Amino acid sequence: MDLGLSGKRAAVAASSAGLGLAVVEALAAEGCSVVISGRDPERLSRAAGGIPGAVPVVADVSGAAGAEAFVTDARAALGGGIDILVVNAGGPPDGSYESFGPADYLEALHLNLMSVVAMCYAVTPEMRERRWGRILAITSVTARQPVLGLILSNTARAGATGFLKTLAGEMAADGVTVNSIQPGLHDTARLRSVWDEELPAVTRKVPARRLGDPGDFGRVAALLCSEWAGYLTGAAVPVDGGLAQGLQ
Repeated sequence: MDLGLSGKRAAVAASSAGLGLAVVEALAAEGCSVVISGRDPERLSRAAGGIPGAVPVVADVSGAAGAEAFVTDARAALGGGIDILVVNAGGPPDGSYESFGPADYLEALHLNLMSVVAMCYAVTPEMRERRWGRILAITSVTARQPVLGLILSNTARAGATGFLKTLAGEMAADGVTVNSIQPGLHDTARLRSVWDEELPAVTRKVPARRLGDPGDFGRVAALLCSEWAGYLTGAAVPVDGGLAQGLQ
């Protein structure tokens, strides 16, 4: 199936490893020129070297200023424009309510809400002018169904989801779609570091009875960025093996 992405210019934030890297690989396979980004120049260079057409850009998107700078640098690296922006950032520390104070929430909001807001503000003017654009945010299934022990992520991701839903309504008439994709438990180094010895028990709670394949996640993300998905906007799509059980 041709997704109609050949020749499009894509920028994927925080993508030198994990699910972000899987999205870079999927978009590159569809013929996109793709900016791959991360904070560690050596890891970034290794990741980019294995992907034809990937352009490495060192970036730290943990706050609004770095997120805006990423969009600016990615635009220049792609030759002056971004057709597809995949918004992503690492997750905040895990822990319960008693583990944190108000300052920790503010840091999490900078990481997983304000970085999203800044990247969107930086890219939407050019997309509206061209009357075509795709913004896809990698958030978390915690925005749909809060997970105990991830109170910072639950809080910040829910705010980002509300912002993206609102933005989608304002951009729709200009040919710009805004969606989020909500990963559940995918087999990444980050997941294994969080759950460690508890991972087998956690995996048994997934109706699919397995961890997600990052490659499968990347291909779903590419579909959401495609010509085929031009009438899909304001959606928060779970890719979680059935983990989230709510009706919405």
